[in-house]
Amino acid sequence: MDKGFDALIAEAAEVDVTGWDFSWLDGRATEERPPWGYQKLMGERVGRATMSLDIQTGGGEVLAGIPQRAAKAMVATESWPPNIARAQENLRDKGVVVVADEDRPPLPFADGTFDLVTSRHPVTVHWAEIARVLAPGGTYFSQQVGPDSGHEVYDFFLGPQPLGQSDREPELARAAAEAAGLDVVDLRTAESTMEFFDVGAMVYFLRKVIWFVPDFTVEKYRDRLEALHELIRADGRFVAHSRRFLIEARKPVR
Repeated sequence: MDKGFDALIAEAAEVDVTGWDFSWLDGRATEERPPWGYQKLMGERVGRATMSLDIQTGGGEVLAGIPQRAAKAMVATESWPPNIARAQENLRDKGVVVVADEDRPPLPFADGTFDLVTSRHPVTVHWAEIARVLAPGGTYFSQQVGPDSGHEVYDFFLGPQPLGQSDREPELARAAAEAAGLDVVDLRTAESTMEFFDVGAMVYFLRKVIWFVPDFTVEKYRDRLEALHELIRADGRFVAHSRRFLIEARKPVR
C-alpha cells in the first residue's frame, strides 16, 4: 500500500541531509546528468596534477569517487561543519587534507600553490582568489549551476519568480574569469530533466538544497506540499529542469 502524505513528509523530515550524497532519492526522484561527465573529466585532470585543490567540496563525495590522485598533495575546503566532518570521513583514506574555510576571501593558501583547482556546484566563485592560488599554467575546472535552474520548483512554492535576472549566466562567469586574468578555454551548457515521484522526495531535496526555498520548513509550506502531493498522485511526477555549465580556465604563463 502506498504511503500517505503524512507518512511521506514525516519520513523525509527525519532523514540526515549531511553531505552531498543523494542516494536516498533512488527510485523517488531522478535528474539527468550533463553530457560531459564532470567527475570523469575531473579525475583525468587530477591524475595529471601535482598539487590539487577542491573548493566547496561538500561531503567530499565527488572527490572521493575518482580513482586518480595528484602527484604530491590533494587539498579540499568546506565551510559547513557537518559537511567538514563528512568530508574528513570520506577523504581520509584518499590522503586528502580537508581544510575548514569560510568560503570568502582570502583562501588560506599561498600564491601559486596549485596547478589544479576544481569545484562542483560552488555557491560563490571568488575568481581573483582562484587566480591567485593557481600556479602559472594552472587550471580551474568547474561544473556550475546555470541560470534559472529548477525554477519550476521554487515557482511552485514561492509563486512565479523573475527569470533571466540571476548572476549565474555562463557569459558572466567567462567575463569574471577573464577579469581575474584567466583564459577561458572551454565553456559548455546543458539543460536536464528533474523528476520527483513523491512529496517526500521534494521535502528531502528542499532540506538539502537550501537555496531553492531558503525559508523552507514542512510546517510553513504544508499547504503547498499537500498540493504537490495531489499533483503527483494525479500526474505521477513533478517535472522541473536543471541548467548546468562547465567552465575551464587557465592561468597564463608569463
